[in-house]
Amino acid sequence: MSEPTPARRLAIARHPQRPNITDYVQTLFTDFFEQRGDRLCGEDGAILGGVALYHGRPVTVIGTRKGRTAEENLRCNFGMPSPEGYRKALRLMRQAEKFRRPVITLIDTSGAYPGLTAEAHGQGEAIARNLYEMSRLTVPVISIVTGEGNSGGALALGVANRVLMLENAVYAILSPEGFASILWKDAQRCEEACGVMKLTAPELLAFGVIDGVIPEPEGGAHLAPRTAMREVDHALSRQLAELSRESGAALAEARYRKFRKMGANVQEEEP
Repeated sequence: MSEPTPARRLAIARHPQRPNITDYVQTLFTDFFEQRGDRLCGEDGAILGGVALYHGRPVTVIGTRKGRTAEENLRCNFGMPSPEGYRKALRLMRQAEKFRRPVITLIDTSGAYPGLTAEAHGQGEAIARNLYEMSRLTVPVISIVTGEGNSGGALALGVANRVLMLENAVYAILSPEGFASILWKDAQRCEEACGVMKLTAPELLAFGVIDGVIPEPEGGAHLAPRTAMREVDHALSRQLAELSRESGAALAEARYRKFRKMGANVQEEEP
């Protein structure tokens, strides 16, 4: 069977029945204790986070949450976090640093919420602060893009020692619709944009933007979620075992170097 096109992978990544963070937490972790609020403004349902056990080991789990029903979508703002969500995530990461817990983030968002209230509450600063603080953590950090990973809204949870993507996930600077609107003034050219943006897992692995691709059942994770969960579990346990052998200083330094060198060897194509 031929490889899915980038546009087809985008459609699979956006499938409403695709496993979400709640499914992953219920399947891969035990004793999950959710923590809410940023201790500054309020609670943001678009970010789910807390402490859990992963194969008996305490970890901090944080991820974007879209919801599945219409009611959940609205409560979670369709997975578009506000500053309160990113500050909550940062609070949990600082807590993980204090108690030496690895941090696992699960990313599935079309981007940070661009509304007036979010901007007034410091959306840009909240994202920038997460990038800065995540780069300095001395505990293992593993990020998995499970669906969409768009813009700074995704990167705010993605400064990790290991960045993995499910086979049909996408990871990009913005949505293909937004890209097409800016470049060609025509959002209808979304499918064409998917091919230009190099947003699929195999492409990003080749560029060195991510560290691994997690296989999915043919047709997408939503068709065989248990199989998909097993693949995620295998990849996560392997990466965590490797990172746990490193010192805190080595983890922070390696993470810093990893992101600093991105794009350094990419040469512009001739017109």
